[in-house]
Amino acid sequence: MSNITISLPDGSSRELPEGSTALDLAASIGSGLRKAAVAASIDGVESDLTVPLVDGNVVALITNDTDAGRHVLRHSTAHVLAQAVTQLYPGAKFTIGPAIENGFYYDFDLPGGKTFTDDDLEVIEKQMKEIVKQNQPFTRSEHSMAEAKKIFAEQPYKVEIIERVESADADAEDAGEVSGSGMISAYRNTDKFVDMCVGPHVPSTGKLAFFKLQRVSGSYWRGNEKGPQLQRVYGTAWESKQALAGHLHQLEEALKRDHRKLAVEQDLLSFPSKLGGGLAVWHPKGATIRKLMEDYSRQRHEDGGYEFVYTPHLANANLFETSGHLDFYADGMYPPMEMDNGTYYPKPMNCPMHCLIFDSRQRSYRELPLRLFELGTVYRYERAGTLHGLMRIRGFTQDDSHIYCTQEQLADEVAGLLDFVLSVLRAFGFDEFTFNLSTRDPEKSVGTDEIWETATIALRDALDSHGLEYAVKEGDAAFYGPKIDIDVRDAIGRSWQLSTIQADFQLPERFNLEYVGADNSRHRPIMLHRALMGSIERFFGVLVEHYAGAFPTWLAPVQVRVLPVATPHEDYAREVVDRLRSAGARVDMVAADDGLGKRIRNGKVEKLPYVLVVGDDDVAERTVGVNVRTDMQIEGAPDVERDVALDDFVSRFEGEVAAATDAALQA
Repeated sequence: MSNITISLPDGSSRELPEGSTALDLAASIGSGLRKAAVAASIDGVESDLTVPLVDGNVVALITNDTDAGRHVLRHSTAHVLAQAVTQLYPGAKFTIGPAIENGFYYDFDLPGGKTFTDDDLEVIEKQMKEIVKQNQPFTRSEHSMAEAKKIFAEQPYKVEIIERVESADADAEDAGEVSGSGMISAYRNTDKFVDMCVGPHVPSTGKLAFFKLQRVSGSYWRGNEKGPQLQRVYGTAWESKQALAGHLHQLEEALKRDHRKLAVEQDLLSFPSKLGGGLAVWHPKGATIRKLMEDYSRQRHEDGGYEFVYTPHLANANLFETSGHLDFYADGMYPPMEMDNGTYYPKPMNCPMHCLIFDSRQRSYRELPLRLFELGTVYRYERAGTLHGLMRIRGFTQDDSHIYCTQEQLADEVAGLLDFVLSVLRAFGFDEFTFNLSTRDPEKSVGTDEIWETATIALRDALDSHGLEYAVKEGDAAFYGPKIDIDVRDAIGRSWQLSTIQADFQLPERFNLEYVGADNSRHRPIMLHRALMGSIERFFGVLVEHYAGAFPTWLAPVQVRVLPVATPHEDYAREVVDRLRSAGARVDMVAADDGLGKRIRNGKVEKLPYVLVVGDDDVAERTVGVNVRTDMQIEGAPDVERDVALDDFVSRFEGEVAAATDAALQA
């Protein structure tokens, strides 16, 4: 038997016997790699480890501790979930089971309209562990459309997917099920269970030891509220016991930090059912933090040479026809309102109106770059099932800027915007970032290849000149231009997409925007879209969870609470309040109607930075007892500082807030 030569990503090569697989390749390199490998990239195509290699293949092994490897683990575990459910519930119909961020789900149509309970999940998980213990191989096969429909004749949702592919109506939801190559691939675990999928999958179920079913929810087939209602089971899967435990711990922490829960506990905001889904009302404490955020944003923009503008909440349909939103963004817009002078829409974006401001008079090159800024409220339709507190909401305010510049100014403006964005994020306590460059989707975009290339190069060069590592998301750009998305990592390691910088050659073209250049000729400006916080609401929600409600002193809605030990101390407590208030503190007092211990505990539950207690000695000596929030305590310092002179505490407080505010403005 002759040998074949396989090339590896590092440029080296390895000889293997003819007929060897990627799994054989992993074993030839080392037992650790053989154990960790879950799939392989063969000539750039992700494939099963059991695929035979041919001479000249370029092979990269995909291990279980990478994003790609975890995707394979999770999708494979979803298949085991479907297998377990069909074993436990004869007659169950299964739909799709994709891998998602940190996990997977599968949708089921159970016989007799049955629904799952938490107890059912324990039973299903036990059955899945039995399948894993049996180390069943995943065996791939390919079939014609007609053959596939016979194989899945008892599974109507799978047949529907096949028919959609057959009629060329397949969409992104079908992509994980079939490849669109004219053949249907299937994976069989046993003679009794087969699922349709493009793969790849792990070689056998024994590789799937570390998983956990988490919850069940209702869903609709293809998101259609008028379609069949299904049972969706969510789970997570990881490469090791430690990784799984770490993720579950993070979820526990996330539950404690859930902004919806903390918003109620701390009286920040609420989502009244009478108001409607995806809409919030801000209570005084939450509104105080929001005002601080907005005031900070205004100050930074004013210092950065931006000009403030305001635009209305709705506009004539003609505006959104011109901008292209009715062609490319209609699904995210609310239905039109027919008025006596035309059709109107609530605005989903501020940018078309900013273009009108630019176009309100003739512009000179001397005015550029023109930087417009607005805290503008927009309205976007989200399905009820996708709403999630402030993170996914229907009405929100963007700290929205649009910069109009010349092509020669583009690179400097993008570089400056990167500095601006990062300084603002750092000011609010974030210091770990991930950068993504999104490129053109040819089927969902407008403009020439040349224009797109120019804009993409400008964004790429800005990232490169800052020495930033970034991922490229092919085809993920907006319809009008490429973009840089900046994700932040919060205190428990979760990633949140917040800030965006987008280059746009399209809206200036659509609105026929022009400026007079130094040559006295008319030129088209380039437009940059930029949101620092993304939206005030989402950024606030992320901040709540990042700090677990324990805001730094400069952001806390109540910075200091004063507690008189008993009623005779209340007059002095009010003096302390007045003294702090005159120093700019947000301070309140709780009278001695309840016991002191209970009032101190309440202050800790509200996560106030400072709780001051005043008693007989404090009245006599004009001092305070200072309770500092736990996370703010200096190591080795006492939990409570006694007999602190009032003037000393006020000076200390002023210095802390001033230093934090100055640092934020100069970040």
